[in-house]
Amino acid sequence: MRYLTQGWAESDGARRDLLHDIGTEELSHLEMIGQIITGLLKGTKSAMIDEADGSYLGELVDGKHEKYEELAWNSAQPLLAGGAGLRLTDSMGAPWTAAYIDTIGHPLSDLRSNIAAEARAKVVYDRLIKLCPDAGAKDALMFLMTREVAHQKMFESALAAIEANFPSSNVAPNEKFTHMYFDESTNGEKSSPGFEMVQAQGLWNYEISEPHAGGREPELPDAKPSVASSLRTSTDGGFVPTSRATKAEIAGKEPATLKPSKR
Repeated sequence: MRYLTQGWAESDGARRDLLHDIGTEELSHLEMIGQIITGLLKGTKSAMIDEADGSYLGELVDGKHEKYEELAWNSAQPLLAGGAGLRLTDSMGAPWTAAYIDTIGHPLSDLRSNIAAEARAKVVYDRLIKLCPDAGAKDALMFLMTREVAHQKMFESALAAIEANFPSSNVAPNEKFTHMYFDESTNGEKSSPGFEMVQAQGLWNYEISEPHAGGREPELPDAKPSVASSLRTSTDGGFVPTSRATKAEIAGKEPATLKPSKR
């Protein structure tokens, strides 16, 4: 959905084609994942949850199940919500929402977000492959993981095809601070490993700026005499009021009245 919706709004023909190609392929990946899940659960007690014989749901609720099943399912929510099929939820049953689509509507930002999304998906497949004991499922996961790498490279290429691709906006930044490195975390030490790392790459030339106090006092709005503060102590026979009201007014024995300023 991320790539398809980006493609529908894309005015560049090449990027539109790329986004729709990858988005359509990702739908096939969803189908593959659904079939992997269905295949792995075929013939299991979870697939027989609605069958009268065995009453697996009752056994699950009563805690009469193997320990590995408890670890695998974590809760009854997957069985109750989806049985042996693919569910568009997370592992705890929370439904998928459009809030997962990280799109801002600017190609330079969205392409970078897409690259990051593919990188995260690649890591998830890495972890699934390590946990999966089924040879067939592992083979399918290897294919899906490899396609995430391919998509990441494609989005990198699409970003590189835009010559002026940094920064991710149409407004030029303030050059005074663009290549200024703020050394804020070395606690007064002379060296800054972070500065040395970014400077060594040769992509941009940075200047280091050590943290220091400074700056002018802010310009205040025009003073309003009617609400100016007094620095003298305000007392009324030893009573320090929280406002200019009298004791009787505060106690509700007299109506509050607006008193003219003595200034």
